[in-house]
Amino acid sequence: MFVLPACQVPLFSRGKALGVLSLGSRSEDCFNDDILRLLEQVASQFAVTLDNALAFQGICSSRDQLAEEKLYLEEEIQRDFATQEIIGDSRSLRSALEQVWTVAVSDATVLLLGETGTGKELLARAIHEGSRRRARTFVRLNCSAIPLGLVESELFGHERGAFTGAIARKIGRFELAHQGTLFLDEVGDLPLDLQPKLLRAIQEREFERLGSTRTQRVDVRLIAATHHDLARMVETGRFRSDLFYRLNVFPIHVPSLRERKDDIPNLVRYFTQKYAKAMDMRIDYISGDTLQALVHWPWPGNIRELQNLVERSDILSPGHELRVPLTELVHGSPGPVLRP
Repeated sequence: MFVLPACQVPLFSRGKALGVLSLGSRSEDCFNDDILRLLEQVASQFAVTLDNALAFQGICSSRDQLAEEKLYLEEEIQRDFATQEIIGDSRSLRSALEQVWTVAVSDATVLLLGETGTGKELLARAIHEGSRRRARTFVRLNCSAIPLGLVESELFGHERGAFTGAIARKIGRFELAHQGTLFLDEVGDLPLDLQPKLLRAIQEREFERLGSTRTQRVDVRLIAATHHDLARMVETGRFRSDLFYRLNVFPIHVPSLRERKDDIPNLVRYFTQKYAKAMDMRIDYISGDTLQALVHWPWPGNIRELQNLVERSDILSPGHELRVPLTELVHGSPGPVLRP
């Protein structure tokens, strides 16, 4: 068997080992001292060029991430953060908030469990604001609001040409949330084939963009939320058990509005004044009968339903008294009949 003589010259730049320059020859004894000295000079130039290329790639990646963060934060600023205030003093809400403050100071994964419209995102933001990551980005993604074929791209990003329509590189939510918090709402709707990749990103803190073989490493605190019974979904094979156990580190039950009826009057007053101010109106009075009717309604849509009803009521109120269209509750949702 004929073996080619080989020579390997290490590539060093600024004290870092970047690789090896390997050469072969069909001639024996071709790598003499003069050739080796020449190769060392060539290798040093290669090393500088490679180091500069890697540095430029890192600068481009950081620039792209900063640009994506800027766009994302501009979208956040445009949202109405008045709704981020947590209103209420009921026992069930206080119990949930006590758990929020307890876990906020750690980096533990949190799973928020509760019906839709209960304000799970508000508690996720409260956890972020109470953590050491508060100065970094809070990034959210509703897994049920993204088309199935685009969820992986939204989470992990993609390279240009990774799929039809990928005309530019995209930074995913995991990269945007680096050193911050990622909130995955409705995680129970995550496609089954994508769940192992999410599990790896949580456990190993690494992933690859679509269309790339380069591993990205991130430091992200994860908060997930769902209205599904994930344990039941595990039993029926619709959710991976290993991902469920990884998410279920610190579960918090977010109470429905039915469980915190004492908070309804304060919520009604808060939303009334909020929307009246936005519409340059003045509403000073809410009748006791109206409040009692609202307290006794089961609120299948929870706070979101109440908020929308109060906004509509502000619009319909001709004077300084809030006029709530209670008949809409009677005919619009299941539950006991309300008497105005």
